[in-house]
Amino acid sequence: MERALIIGESGAVGGAVASALRARGVEVVGLSRSRDGLDVTDEVAVARVLGAVQGPFDLVLVATGALEIGGAGPEKALREISAEAMLAQFALNAVGPALLLGHAARLLPRDGRSVFAVLTARVGSIGDNRLGGWYSYRAAKAAANQIVHTAAVELARTHRQAAVVALHPGTVQSDLTARYLRRHPAVAPAEAAGNILSVLDGLGPADTGGFFDWRGDRVEW
Repeated sequence: MERALIIGESGAVGGAVASALRARGVEVVGLSRSRDGLDVTDEVAVARVLGAVQGPFDLVLVATGALEIGGAGPEKALREISAEAMLAQFALNAVGPALLLGHAARLLPRDGRSVFAVLTARVGSIGDNRLGGWYSYRAAKAAANQIVHTAAVELARTHRQAAVVALHPGTVQSDLTARYLRRHPAVAPAEAAGNILSVLDGLGPADTGGFFDWRGDRVEW
């Protein structure tokens, strides 16, 4: 891996992955909303920022997203569903990755191995949902998984050696997740980055369209 584009570098996971790659000697281009004005919910901003980026990249990692938006946390019951909060979740966690795929796919090489990975979440798995709740976040992440899978089908026609995947990074310790951890085990961003890179290193064209966790195991849809 020689060049990597990390979208969401200012976040805990994105920043840790970028640091780990640079330590390997990889040339890393990092983008974020705070530094570069990359608001992934704004198509004009996505087109402007990504339009100025020159590829190709062996790895494009989308590490954007949020569990809580505008002070609205995950719902525990149907009565807590808000249209405004649900639309905000879809804008950031589903539409955002779709726009990024649409504008950044051109940055993958047509020949040679490459990976386009989008961090989603295991709670977006319909088959693995046994606890309920978290309606908006679950639905938005499920939509993101479908977007990634569909993009993989399309890109396989033109980028035969690319792996386009959804990736569950595990629960990562950060300011954004602190109030929701409770009894759930969590890892530091640096450890999460190591896990993610181990999975990415092992991906090939046969894995495109897949949904994987931080161990490299497939997650059911």
